[in-house]
Amino acid sequence: MRNKSVISEARDIGLAIELIQLGARLQLLETETKLSRERLIKLYKEVRGESPPKGLLPFSTDWFMTWQPNMHASLFMAYHNFLLNHTQLRGLNLIIKSYHLYLEQVERNDMKPVLSLTRAWTMVRFFDANMLTLATCKTCSGQFVAHAFDPTKTYVCGLCNVPARAGKTRRSVGSETAHA
Repeated sequence: MRNKSVISEARDIGLAIELIQLGARLQLLETETKLSRERLIKLYKEVRGESPPKGLLPFSTDWFMTWQPNMHASLFMAYHNFLLNHTQLRGLNLIIKSYHLYLEQVERNDMKPVLSLTRAWTMVRFFDANMLTLATCKTCSGQFVAHAFDPTKTYVCGLCNVPARAGKTRRSVGSETAHA
């Protein structure tokens, strides 16, 4: 019996290290492992060289609806659903693998990740709770994250109908103003 608990703890430590390296918040670690909060804080400090960030987890679906986060969330969900339908991965292992694929794609295109592992994990929970769904764009037929109860029959994605200020940051807007 003791060997099983040692193996289980070692597995949880390995999982916690991987999650911390991917940027997981402490609440995610507490939910997904059996390690104590104190142990997770020490582990976080060892792996990241700093204390874990404080504050609540994201709790609103609205963040996923803004233009750039929606594009990144939709990309993640495409990987998630592909792996769900074509592999035996489930649960947290499915989220981790999907997140790795998301990071690879973002880095391959010289972009910065917008979606954190914690947000990806939270988003999957929102899907499981039927708060979010995938809507099919009537123009390109791509699937994008949408609120579950919004009408989607005439849905047009943010790539086919790019908002006027999409991709504008304060810095880029400031440099345009400076050159005008």
